[in-house]
Amino acid sequence: MLTVFAVSDGTGATAERMVRSALAQFEEAAVSLVRRGQVRTPEQVRAVVREATGRDALILHTLVSDDRRRLMLAEARVHGVDSMDLMGPMLDRLATHLKLTPQEKPGLFQQLAEAKSREIEAVNFAFHHDDGQNAEELGRAEVVLVGVSRTMKTPTTLYLAYRGWFAANVPIVPEIPLPPALLALPPQKVFCLMVSPSHLLELRRVRAKQESIPAEPYTSLQYIEKELLYSQRVCREHRWRSVEITGKSVEEVSREIIATLASEAPQQKPPG
Repeated sequence: MLTVFAVSDGTGATAERMVRSALAQFEEAAVSLVRRGQVRTPEQVRAVVREATGRDALILHTLVSDDRRRLMLAEARVHGVDSMDLMGPMLDRLATHLKLTPQEKPGLFQQLAEAKSREIEAVNFAFHHDDGQNAEELGRAEVVLVGVSRTMKTPTTLYLAYRGWFAANVPIVPEIPLPPALLALPPQKVFCLMVSPSHLLELRRVRAKQESIPAEPYTSLQYIEKELLYSQRVCREHRWRSVEITGKSVEEVSREIIATLASEAPQQKPPG
């Protein structure tokens, strides 16, 4: 029986998928597939070759390090083991066309895949926790934005989500109690979005016209000032941090929040 070693300096998943895809073309082939991942030192390369020596074996590898690829070739020749480099020719050809040098970082594809998976989960989380929805699950959030209506809570939440942060937002309305799950969060997770009364008035007038919302009290300057004062008081009471959004874009506000979160807990910064 042929033993095929799928070898990689990453998880080995890519090498195994490539081998299995090729083996699917050989019906009822008697093959034993052995996966060897995290092969990152010269001794580990030599150990794989020794394991394959003296048997009907083939080493197929996706080593991204040029040094380890060369060592694998040399060791396989010395011990009479058939080996094939699945990654090197592709990297060389891409480097020629792109006029760039490959990073040679093991596991980089897996890291990128995990980052993309997290981004998708974060976006789904943001949509399900927008405008106070499913407030009982706020404990799962990494950051929660609060503020009165039209303070860019939703677009800022989505911007954060597309960068891998599990974000939610909750409106502050004087007549409606805040959800207990929000009040139970560590204060450093909550950011209160603040805006000048005049700027908020302009935003609400536009929304009221576009969505046929009754002007009173939504676009009343007196009511807006009352809401903002209430919002400021709530933020002070719960020691939530305030972020001024007047004159800023969604990107600027989001980057300010991300910078604060990353500086305080860099180990929790999302990948990518």
